[in-house]
Formats: sequence, C-alpha cells, structure tokens
Amino acid sequence: MVAQVALPGVIALTRAAGDGHPAGMTTPLHISRTPRPFDPDLGTETLDRFPALSSERAALISGTAGSSPYLKGVLEQEAEWLAEALDDPEGAVARVFADCRALPFDQLKPGLRRAKRRIAGLTALADLSGGWPLERVTGVLTDFGALAADVAAKAEIANLIRRKKLPGQTEDDIETAGGMVILAMGKMGAHELNYSSDIDLIVLFDETRYDPDDFYEARQGMVRATRNFCAALSDRTADGYVFRTDLRLRPDPAVTPVCLATEAAERYYESLGRTWERAAYIKARACAGDIAAGEQFLKTLTPFVWRRHLDFAAIQDAHDMRLRIRENKGTGGPITVPGHDMKLGRGGIREIEFFTQTRQLIAGGRDRDLRVRGTVPGLAALAAKGWIPQDVAEKLTDHYRAHRDVEHRIQMVHDAQTHRVPKSQDGMERVACLMDLDLAGLQTDLKERLTEVHDLTEGFFAPDAAPAPAHDPAPVEFDTDVIARWPTYPALRSQRGAQIFERIKPELLSRLSRTAKPDEALMALDGFLAGLPAGVQLFSLFEANTQLIDLLVDIVGTSHTLASHLSRNASVFDAVIGGSFFDDWPGEQLLQAELSDALGAEGDYERQLDMARRWTKEWHFRVGVHHLRGLIDGATAGRQYSDLASAVIAAILPIVTAQFEAKHGPAPGRGMAVLGMGSLGAERLNSTSDLDLIVIYDPQGVEMSDGKRPLSTRPYFARFTQALITALTAPMAQGRLYEVDMRLRPSGSQGPVATSWSSFTNYQQNEAWVWEHLALTRARAVAGDASLGEDIEAFRQEVLKEPRDRTKVLTEVIEMRARLAAAKHPTGIWDAKTGPGRMLDIELMAQTGSLLAGNSARDVHSGLDAAVAVGALNVADAQTLKDTYDLCWSVQTAARLLSGQGIEVEKIGEGGGAFLCRSAGFDQITDLEAALADGYAKADAAITATLEKGQG
Repeated sequence: MVAQVALPGVIALTRAAGDGHPAGMTTPLHISRTPRPFDPDLGTETLDRFPALSSERAALISGTAGSSPYLKGVLEQEAEWLAEALDDPEGAVARVFADCRALPFDQLKPGLRRAKRRIAGLTALADLSGGWPLERVTGVLTDFGALAADVAAKAEIANLIRRKKLPGQTEDDIETAGGMVILAMGKMGAHELNYSSDIDLIVLFDETRYDPDDFYEARQGMVRATRNFCAALSDRTADGYVFRTDLRLRPDPAVTPVCLATEAAERYYESLGRTWERAAYIKARACAGDIAAGEQFLKTLTPFVWRRHLDFAAIQDAHDMRLRIRENKGTGGPITVPGHDMKLGRGGIREIEFFTQTRQLIAGGRDRDLRVRGTVPGLAALAAKGWIPQDVAEKLTDHYRAHRDVEHRIQMVHDAQTHRVPKSQDGMERVACLMDLDLAGLQTDLKERLTEVHDLTEGFFAPDAAPAPAHDPAPVEFDTDVIARWPTYPALRSQRGAQIFERIKPELLSRLSRTAKPDEALMALDGFLAGLPAGVQLFSLFEANTQLIDLLVDIVGTSHTLASHLSRNASVFDAVIGGSFFDDWPGEQLLQAELSDALGAEGDYERQLDMARRWTKEWHFRVGVHHLRGLIDGATAGRQYSDLASAVIAAILPIVTAQFEAKHGPAPGRGMAVLGMGSLGAERLNSTSDLDLIVIYDPQGVEMSDGKRPLSTRPYFARFTQALITALTAPMAQGRLYEVDMRLRPSGSQGPVATSWSSFTNYQQNEAWVWEHLALTRARAVAGDASLGEDIEAFRQEVLKEPRDRTKVLTEVIEMRARLAAAKHPTGIWDAKTGPGRMLDIELMAQTGSLLAGNSARDVHSGLDAAVAVGALNVADAQTLKDTYDLCWSVQTAARLLSGQGIEVEKIGEGGGAFLCRSAGFDQITDLEAALADGYAKADAAITATLEKGQG
C-alpha cells in the first residue's frame, strides 16, 4: 500500500440508520489511498472537470477514471454534483434518497437511474479513498436498493389503486403498498450488496387485507405490480438501469407467480421447505412495501428456519449444495488467480458464507444470539458462543472483507455482474490499480487468501459429512424392463444427466409407488423421459426444487388426463422451467391473437393444424395444472377452458376459410358465423368438454360461389362446415383439438350441418320446440362474420323476450326432465352432472327461468335470479340451487381432471382425494360426500316443487 496522503480538510460523515451504522455517529474521512491511473491519459479529461479540487481528491478521481471505463463515465456525467458531494458525502446520500421519494410517476425510471449513477460514483470514491469501510459501502448500496424497490413498488400500487384494480384499497393504503411485502434476500437482506449485484427479492402480499371474494383479483393486481416495479428497476434505458431484480428465491419459482399470498408461502415452507431455503432466510429482511406485514411473516417462519434441536443434518445438505454449485458452475478446479471466481470458486466468498450459515442453522434454534443476518456478525457470534475458534473467526472475517474488496474492484471496471478475476494482464492490472497494488502483489495476496479460506472451510464439510440420507424403498415392485431402458433415452445419455437423475430416481419411484395406479404412473413417467431431448437442466431443477418433482408426481399419479398429455408432450415443462407457465391468464382476445400469429408463421395447412393442436394442448395443460395445484378454482378453470376454445375456433376459422376459398372461391354473401351452444355458450367448460356448435350463414341472395370449382350456396356452406369440423376434430400427429357436437342445430341430426340465416330465424319463430328455445338461452357467437354475429344476438334476445305460456313451458320442462331421468341415470354419488338435483337438472331450471323472464344472460345464477323475478322460484330455493350447482361444478371439473370421466373415490388415491376436497372447499372426503347427497336432495325437492306448483 502507498503511504497515507494527508487531506487538508476533514469531511464530517453522519452515518445513516441501518444495520451496523447507528444514526448520529460521525467519523472523519481521510483519503488514505489513491488508485494510481492504469493509463494517465484516461483520467486527464475527467480531472479537468474538477479544477477546484485538492490535489489528493483530484488524484483519487483521476486514478479511478484511469482504471475503470464505467466509473470514468459516471464521474464525467456527474462531475458538478460529485464536486459538491465530496464535501458532505452523507448529506449527499440523504439528499439523493429524499429526491427519489419525491419522484413523480412519469420520472421514475430516469430519476432512479440518475440517483443510482450518483450513489455509484460517490460510493466508489468513498470506498477507493479508504474513507468508508466495507460495511458502510455495502450499507449505502443496500439502503439505496431498498429505497428504489420501495419507491418503484409503491408507485405501481398507487397506479393500481387509482385505476380501481386493487379491490377495497384507497390512497391511504399506498404507504403500506396495499399489503405488498418485499423481502430482501441474500446480500441485499444482510446489508452486503456489491457494486453490480442483482437484488434478490421475494414478493408476497398480505391476503388478509382483502375480502376472500376479491382474492384472485387482488393477486392478479399484485402480480402485475411486481412485474412492473421490477421492470422499472431492471430495464435498460438510455440512462442505464437501477438494479437487476431476481425473484427466483420465492417458493417453487418455476411453478408459482412472481407474487404469492403470505399464507400460501407459509404453507409451502411449513410442508416443503428445504435446507437451502432455511439458510437463505437467515439473511431475509423486510426491506420495502408493508414492512410490518413482512416482519410478521418472517416471525411466522421462525420454526422453519430455526429448528429446536441441534440440526447436524444441515452439514451434509450444505456440503451437497457446495458440490452442486461447483459442478453446475464449473468452479471446482484448482486455485489459480487469473479467472478465479471470487464468489463461487474454491476459497471464495460463498465458502465463508456456507461455513457461517451452516453453523448458525445447527445451533440457532437453541441460541437466539446466533440469529444474525450478516456474515461478519455471524462469525463473531459463533466465536463468542464457542462454535468456532476465535482465531478462525478473525481470519475468515479478514479474508471475507478482502474478498469483497476484490469483488467490488472487479465489478467497478465495467459495471459487470461478474465475480471472476480477469484472465488478461490488462484486466488484472486495472483491478490491481484500483486496489493500489502492483500486479504481482495482487496475485500473491489473492492466492494466499483463497488457499487459507479453502483449508479452513473444506475441513468442516468433507471429513465429518454424514452419508446422504437414504430414500425409503418403494413399497411396490416396478417393471424392471421399463426402468432398464431409461439409460438409453436421449436425456440420460450424458454422464452428467445420468448422475443427476440417479440421485432423484429413488425419490421419483418412491412417490410414484404411493399413487393410485403405480404401473400406469410409471408408464406415464416413462413416456415423459423418452420425449426429453436433454435432461441436465430439467433434472437439476428437479433435484434443487422438490416442488417440481411434486408437480410431476401430482400429474402422473393423480390426473390421468394430464398424465396422458404429459406422456406425449414432455416438452411442456419448457414453459414451467422458464417461469412463464404461471403468468396471468391472458384472456380470449390475446390468446386468439397469439394463435393467429403462430398459424400465420406456418406455410402449410396441415402444419398449421398440427401447430394449433400443439399450442392448444399446452394451454389446456396449463389450465389443468393451475387447477390441480390450487392456483385457480373450478369456476376460473371453466372460464379459461372456454376462453381457450373460443380463441381456437376464432383463429382456426380464417385458416380453414383460406384453404376452402382457394378451391371454391369466397363465401357467398357475408359468409357465416359459428355459435357456441351449451357450456361453450355459457363460457363454462371442463377439461374434457366437447363443443356444441351451430353454423349459420347468410348468402344475401347469392346463389353460387365464384372460384375454380364453384359451388351453389347450400353445398358450399355444408362442405365448409364439414371442413371446419374436420380441422377441429381430425386426429393428427399432435392429436385432435376438440370433439364437436352439432345436434343442437335446427332439426337436430336430421337437419343440414349449416343453416341459412333466413331458415334459422323462420325455424326459431315458427317451428322450434320449447327445448330449442331453452338451448337458445345459452347461445353465443364465437367466430365468423361480426355483423352476422351481432344480428344473431339481437334476434336471440328478441326470441327470448316473446311472451310465454308459463303452464305450457313448465309442462314441457317436466316432460323433458322425465325423459332425461329415464335416459341418463347417475353412476353414483360422484356423478355431479346427471340426475335429479344435479348440474343438468339445475341448468334446465335456470334456462327455464331465463326463458320465462326473457332474460338474455347465459349463466346459471342469472337464470335462477330470473326465475325468482317472475315468481317461478322463491329466493331461498334459488340460493339452494345456486349453492348446489357451484358444488356440483367444483366436483365435476375436478373429477374430469382426475380421470377424464367418472371417478371412484377408493381408486383416485390420497392425492386425488385431497384435490377433490380442496376444489370443493372441504377437509374430508366423507364431509364432501354428505354435502353432495344433501345438496342433490334439496335441489331436487326445490325443482320438483317449483315445477309442480307452476303447472298446477
């Protein structure tokens, strides 16, 4: 080190409040070291911007600019501000923070980026001068990170509240971010942030602040706000960026949204949390948003993080993690200074952190004094309690601080998120100059420090490590021929992939053996493995994230429908791994646009149809997994399945049209419209629903198409409709899209597959049966000519508003009900669709109410309300039918997802039973069964009494 340079003036520093730097402390700042310019010319221009500075300060700035192109730019951009800030660094920091708090929404991005630039420049000078110790440097960077997250998050919450997108929240709730909790993890949590660090965050929200009925809307808003505030921090603009944000430390990041309810996170950690997550929560800190709620959440996790007993199993877990890090990051080689990873390499920062955190986990449950966040305070606490020798704590503390200094200098050069010592001589000399060392001195010092850290930490983990915990043997014998062929699959041919899979295979088999049908689950897993082109990334994710294994096992062992899809479409996990699998539901219009764009990119008709199948199945699978995992309820799943089907029809129709018109010319008149009937019309499908469709065309007097092979109007639309049905139903390489039922068209199966607009209106006005008008209550145009669709809807409303003979309607409904009861018998208590008092029965009553009232709403609840409005049903009975219908729907959608057909409770396994109960809101399967029986009986009695009374 060079000799200390005396500074004529002393700059008083007032430390800000925070970990390790109490408010009110002052300390003099001297420039004790001045980086020598790597190239003096590089610093000259910057130096000229500070003519009034003392020689010591000027030399400091010149040396910094000469060695760091990144900081050279920062210093030049903020020359005037820094010249003043050097006289009062702490006051300057406080002013930057205050300015950030006052930023208007439209100035948030540039304002935060300017603030980051100033904090970076000032902190660098205070660090390089020797005036601020490591803890103050990292503390200022961390405090600014927390401030930036808080300001950005609250701005997004305020925007949502103003737009009425957070139910029940007002402007008074902005200060607590509407219950959003932002936890700082890792270095951010421990006030140890480095110069170019990501900020590791976990974002939650306090669901208790919202009405249960508003939960999904609130979560959707919170997810949107999280994405937006992270983008406000991490997006690169002309002004740079603030912080890269990393949300992957949240529970099960591959399969959960970016913002979770605190209650859901608590359940996860209570039942599925792992050692590495316990270690991560040692440093966790509520840093932004609703601080009080965040602190309360961390308090609830105390039993998870800090076990009551001495937890020596954490040693092996941490050792395994270290080995995996070395393997995955390629940092397990010998210590060579050029190119060495100061964070993850041997003897690096992570080794000291694991050494400290593992000991804290072992004993922290019994000793609260060990529950500290920072690495240096943790080492001191462990030494004070006798868990490590005092001299080891002192050595590791010294090495940790030195390592962090080197890490900072590496990142200062180019503002790069790297922890590797440069390999080139040029790069190493820049780092050496920023440390006020020569190249040889830097290399010698680093080699000695890395070696000693490795020796001190490796001895703790390796010699006394316990053997890997054995998995319980599978309680059933699997087909060994199936298992024996796994190594031949592409995903298991690489040595690395095979090694990782061998470690997770016992757990997979053990869990598979506990499913309802282990052999079928094994075959589904076999198909999944066979379809994987590569496995290292996925198997590593399975190994590091047991929730993803749970997802796989849930699918293959619980839901036959989803397992069948997964066995043929293993690549669906690409979306899960990427994290977008659980983004917000885009809605029908965006789905249609996405599929239309994808179809447009395919040049061949068959490839378009195959691509549509692949795309649709992925989204269909996504809805099913969301439902299976409890992220959406049955009603939401019903709407999403309907959105998907409507979007598919609307996107496929132009493709079929173009193909058909190429042969037979454009459609006569204004073309056709597709009506969704039944469940599709009511926008409520389940995972196995077919599509009830009617095609109506309006030739507007045109008798024949004009094309290469012209057709008269009626056969034109008949053939076109057949082509559309084929496009939807034909089995291809990717399977089929949907089953289609067209029996609700005029005259049923005896009528033409496509009906002209004039025939349709005449039939409905003069020939239709009551049941056909009942069906019309749920009709909805889903694709085709917009004007024709509007005309159909207007006509539908006119027909429904026509006066009705109540006695006649109710008489025919009674007869229909009797025919349905004679034709379709319920298969048992779990058949929630067919039978007295069940779904179809209640739907019939709702349609009757809509028809009698002239109500054009399509959903069951509205139909029952309409029946009340015309006096056909009393309020109490209507509520009974609503409650029973909702329960039936929950059971029906869950059952279809579990098996694709009816279920037998004794055969669906523990997971299936739990899913069935959760979907319906019950704790025990026996309670659910009793509720169904009671609901059926009450609904049947209410409907029967209503119809008989009305008829009489």
